[in-house]
Amino acid sequence: MGLSPEETYVLKQEKGDQVLFIDVRDPVEVMFIGSTDVVDANIPFMQVDRYDWDAENNRFRMSINPDFAAEVEALLVARGLDKTAQVITMCRSGSERGEPSARYLQQQGFTQAEFVINGFQGDSAKEGTHAGMRVVNGWQNAGLPWSSRMNAEKIYRSQR
Repeated sequence: MGLSPEETYVLKQEKGDQVLFIDVRDPVEVMFIGSTDVVDANIPFMQVDRYDWDAENNRFRMSINPDFAAEVEALLVARGLDKTAQVITMCRSGSERGEPSARYLQQQGFTQAEFVINGFQGDSAKEGTHAGMRVVNGWQNAGLPWSSRMNAEKIYRSQR
């Protein structure tokens, strides 16, 4: 169910539009961290609720995007594909939204939903001069193409 960043990149190069690659992070996160233009679209799996503060964890709460599966399916249909096509999700680290979003899609009938192991930024270094920085693994640290600038055609826009 999990693919390395390198495996994902090769699949997209070899299969192109037959594989749907989704960045499942909140678009604000993409705006500040960056992404790769190899993704087909940004559709957040979890959306930040800017009205619901989690004091214990010192952050806004996040909730599942109720339109996530439908929006993924709509992209597949636009390509002439269905829920049996390969769908790969990617979040920041792979664990908090990447793997859960792939499992969620599987539960919704997407038979080949997978996720990028270690996500876009990867894990934080535990010690040394880079301790606490996300320099261990993930898409960025694998030397794969990425940019700090968003692709306006691929970024998610909320319905008003």
